Amino acid sequence: MQNTNTNKNSISKYLVVFLITLGLFATVFYVSSTLTNKKLTELNTIQNNISTDLLSAETQYSLLGELDCSQVSNSVLSDQLNELSKKISYLESSSGKSDELTQLEKQYSLLEIKDYLLMKAITKRCGQKSVFILYFYTTSENCSECVKQGYVLTDLREKYPALRVYSFDYGLNLSAVETLIKVYNVQDTKLPALVSDGNIYTGFHSVEDIEKLIPKLKDTLKNPAPVKSTSTTNQ
Repeated sequence: MQNTNTNKNSISKYLVVFLITLGLFATVFYVSSTLTNKKLTELNTIQNNISTDLLSAETQYSLLGELDCSQVSNSVLSDQLNELSKKISYLESSSGKSDELTQLEKQYSLLEIKDYLLMKAITKRCGQKSVFILYFYTTSENCSECVKQGYVLTDLREKYPALRVYSFDYGLNLSAVETLIKVYNVQDTKLPALVSDGNIYTGFHSVEDIEKLIPKLKDTLKNPAPVKSTSTTNQ
């Protein structure tokens, strides 16, 4: 009789433990599922916002091309590029690579090229002191120094407001980016690579290195040239 009671007590304990474990598992599964759905909703929202921002930026460039120099300022020229880059980076780190993300990256790269061409034309037309750097990189697995180079360029942009950096994924498989790669003869075995004023600098470079390689950077901090009022018809 005692053994029977002992067995019943053991069964009851196992049953209680099982029910508690099942309850914990169900709770964890519910919380995880809820957070995942919330995360997916957030990522979809960000992706939709990026698409809208890209379309808005394209329209903005068309408008800016018609402005004269008195109406142009760096503050209105593609301010959303940096914000778009952050959103895309967040989307990639949160959800990983996907066809949709790759498409967004391609659209963003085209947007960068448009901004680069537009700003070069405006700089020439309006006498602004701007410095341009094209930065070619690849995945961290294939280029351990590319991440560090990105941080260096971020520091430079904060130090020199007139510096405009355009970053391109070497392996994006986009014809416009591939054209830049061919024009400047950027090789995948020599990444990261920086291009400025037609000169290419391969491998990792510190802030001090880049300041020496591109002395025009420091000139941008000395008596910035005033913007001239010139009509677009004089291009």
